Amino acid sequence: MSAPLDLDQLQTFVTIADTGSFTKAAEGVHRTQSAVSMQMRRLEERIGKPLFEKDGRTNRLTEEGERLLSYARRMLHLNRETLAAFDDRRLEGTIRIGTPDDYADRFLPEIMARFARSNPRVELTVVCEPTPGLVEHLRRGNLDLALVTHNDARGQSEVVRREPLLWVSSANHATHEEDVLPMAFGRPTCIWRRSACEVLDGMNREYRVLFTSFSATVIAAAVLSGLAISVLPECALRPGMRVLGETDGFGTLPDCKIGIMRGQTSRSDLVDAIARHIIESLDNISVPLEEAGSFDFESLAFARVRKQKQSRTMSGW
Repeated sequence: MSAPLDLDQLQTFVTIADTGSFTKAAEGVHRTQSAVSMQMRRLEERIGKPLFEKDGRTNRLTEEGERLLSYARRMLHLNRETLAAFDDRRLEGTIRIGTPDDYADRFLPEIMARFARSNPRVELTVVCEPTPGLVEHLRRGNLDLALVTHNDARGQSEVVRREPLLWVSSANHATHEEDVLPMAFGRPTCIWRRSACEVLDGMNREYRVLFTSFSATVIAAAVLSGLAISVLPECALRPGMRVLGETDGFGTLPDCKIGIMRGQTSRSDLVDAIARHIIESLDNISVPLEEAGSFDFESLAFARVRKQKQSRTMSGW
């Protein structure tokens, strides 16, 4: 019978992936850099596959390393969940979190399930509003934490996930071929809307805003019915949508950055716990392409390649 994997080694491995550096990981797990390197060599021997590859003076995760990362996060989470189940000092109370409805639809089921299993005595209060409204709620003390769209200009959140922002149309209509593009956007304060308008203006492409709503459901309905084109992050793609790319005459959009903002609260233990669960959940979530329906896979693949080129490198081994 094969010996089980060492959780300490897996924790170090995940810390390297999260920090992007053997040196920083050593500080995070309170070990020397040589001890971290030895742990990784032993883990590679146990897996029987190389987990890192040299890229100049840095180290990247190999394909096998990327595969292990997902399993390692799940094993570490299950370990914490098991310990929490037998901890008489488990967290309890109420925590108020907020997120836009497009993130809620895709991310909340995983986040809530993970958190509830580990913290059954904690009550979650969830508010769904666009990012500007959530920022205001945090400022007024109405929320403890929010999952928001990061704004580079304001630097208002800790970025925990990056996704390509994509042009989307109906797979069953030729809306994108109209001379004047009908568009469906969030409110004028929406940074996705501003980014899209800047790209369209730079292309000298005529367009008109036909629908404005802070509701992701309304925007998706306008797109799926063939009434308008919009821009959405990869996580918000739905069956029946078509991703438009450069071959369709649409320029590249900036990435969507998803971040965490914390409010002023006396329950920092609860906030830290839900923040950790959010980050772990986002790491495990991918777009369910088998359920996606009619996507333009070439354009989606292009966006993913662009995203991968921006991935972190790991140095210090």
